[in-house]
Amino acid sequence: MEKLESARDRATIILVHGAFEHMGRYKELVERFRRDGFSVIYGDLPGQGLSDGKKGHIRSFGDYVETIQSWYEQADPEKAVFLLGHSMGGLAAIRFMEEKQPELAGVVLSSPAVSIRNKAARPLEALSYLLNVFAPSLRMKAGQNPENVTRNLIKVEEFRQDPLVIDKVSVRWYREFQKAGNRAFEQAGRFPDVPLLVMQAAEDLLVEPGRTKEWFNLVDTSEKSYKLWPGLYHEIFNEPENDQVYQYTRSFLNQHIT
Repeated sequence: MEKLESARDRATIILVHGAFEHMGRYKELVERFRRDGFSVIYGDLPGQGLSDGKKGHIRSFGDYVETIQSWYEQADPEKAVFLLGHSMGGLAAIRFMEEKQPELAGVVLSSPAVSIRNKAARPLEALSYLLNVFAPSLRMKAGQNPENVTRNLIKVEEFRQDPLVIDKVSVRWYREFQKAGNRAFEQAGRFPDVPLLVMQAAEDLLVEPGRTKEWFNLVDTSEKSYKLWPGLYHEIFNEPENDQVYQYTRSFLNQHIT
């Protein structure tokens, strides 16, 4: 975990990365936030990047929730604190909010993975329940295609060459991921009354945009906004239109610094 303070230090953003990747893929975004006065707390989730433990494997999705909790405890309570989660990190942020109900200035979700498109084939899906009992740490190829993640060819090549990007996940990871998505819907009523911005890529090839909107509609907060980005792929902060996405996000953050 790293806590990178801004010289202006107007507020803190806790940033949660997605599946298969790591904190290093967000350095440009982090530096941009810092220039605009936001300190950033982020790190590698369990089983990802340079974190300890078997890569692509977790005991439960709660491992992610507790990791975010530990990051949250490092934030300055005297300043506004925001939570930003992308993809699986967005799902982890949702489960953190539903379970821990922290006091935050706002939450931003980027293409949250409440429901993925590329689920296991039906026979393997059925088998995964059995393997989760008898061989939970068994890892299988994830079949990640970077060209489905972003239209930014520079980022596609960086993804291909990145030695910290994992390409296998365990049966337990898969089952816990699926369970967390279901619980996000079941416990949507537990999401605290915190300003919420959900941004979803319209041409997302990894998660189902319609299901993201369904979850959003279930959340009962005093202030929430849903932004669909036409033409954009999954990683909206890496897309050619990333400056528009950043400015939209910054505007939300600036409105809720108190």
